[in-house]
Order: sequence, then structure tokens, then C-alpha cells
Amino acid sequence: MRLIIAFMLGLAAAGSPLGADPLDALRTPGAILLMRHALAPGTGDPAEFRLGDCTTQRNLDERGRTQARAVGAALRAADIPIDRVWTSEWCRARETATLLGLGTPIEQPLLNSFFRDRSSGPAQTEALRRALAALPRLDRPILITHQVNITALTGVVPQSGEIVAIAHAPDGDITLLGRVMAAR
Repeated sequence: MRLIIAFMLGLAAAGSPLGADPLDALRTPGAILLMRHALAPGTGDPAEFRLGDCTTQRNLDERGRTQARAVGAALRAADIPIDRVWTSEWCRARETATLLGLGTPIEQPLLNSFFRDRSSGPAQTEALRRALAALPRLDRPILITHQVNITALTGVVPQSGEIVAIAHAPDGDITLLGRVMAAR
């Protein structure tokens, strides 16, 4: 229970007026929740990285698993409805999505990290914008992805386990609704 409370109180300082419920941004009808995967020690992936082989990737540690479970529990306790769970194909994102317990994760290659090949970032980000604009207007998905993807889409540099809530317009414009930080 302490982790759930820590999640709910562990807010990003920017974007939440004093006294406002930080989870209000997540409750906004049609909000898209972008979550950076939970804690996975290190940066990037090892040189021998292979997408289908978790033993070659940077993965969640026990703190990351605990963090992912706590975030999911906090969202359920706050009655934040989730209509779909999309995840990167990276093992740390897939495990985070599963541990949230918010629905069956669907792998979405548009959420895969382009940390190693930043030249693919602009085209991938534009394709993601189009996919988000095609979602039903009042759906509230949660997308488990990576720092580079969230930053390219929003300009926000999220911490591990942080949720960035956005709204999207049919023309692809993105509006930042708020940020909620997970306890570390």
C-alpha cells in the first residue's frame, strides 16, 4: 500500500497546480497515457541485443517489477479506466505492460526504441502520431514505451515508470495534459 501511495504522491512538479489532483490528467476522456517502462538498470541495450531474446537485453530488476505492479495497482485504485494496452516489443516494456495488470498487452512496433538508430526516429514518431489520431476519440490507452519515443513525441524526458498524459487532435497535434511520477 505504501508503494501505491508513493506513486500517487510522487508527482512531477511541473504541470500540477497546487491542490489539484495529479491523476486528473489521466482521467481526462480520450487521454493517451504514455508510460516509460519501469526501472531497468543501465542505459540502452548490450551490443549483442536481439529483439526476440530477453537474455540479450536490459531488463527490469526486482525494483522495476515492484514499480510496475504498484503503478497498475494505483491506476486501478484511482479508477482510471484503460481501454487498451500497447507495448513496445522490448522485453522490459512487455514485462512492464504485463505486470501493470490493466489488460492484455498488444505489441506495437511503433513503440519500439530507436535509441540505437536515431535516424529512424522522425519517421517512426510521425507514424505513431497517425496511429494515435486514428484511435477512437474517447479511448484511454496506455502505451508502454521508451524515453526516446516519449521525448520525440512530447518533448518530455520521462523517468522510468513515469506516465505522461497527452491529448491528440485529428491533425496529429499533441497537447500535454500532465505527468505522474512513479515511486522509485
